[in-house]
Amino acid sequence: MEDVIEDEGQAQYKVTAGELRQFVERYERLDQEKKDIADAQKEVMAEAKGRGYDTKVLRKLIALRKREPEEISEEEAILELYREALGM
Repeated sequence: MEDVIEDEGQAQYKVTAGELRQFVERYERLDQEKKDIADAQKEVMAEAKGRGYDTKVLRKLIALRKREPEEISEEEAILELYREALGM
């Protein structure tokens, strides 16, 4: 079955096996690339850990670099206020 035409209200959708297969295969390739990138990131962290770096702190630094400086300052100010309130 090459083409399927489905009438839904006034819109018509034409589905072809070839086009559908392309979407699925593109998604699968992207999914594999995502896995490959995650594996590479794990390797970087393993290497950093092997060199004596604290990977938990490195991950926090990486997350902070993605944020706006004003946002970080505000959060740090609130954290300090809370610490003071708890006598820490």
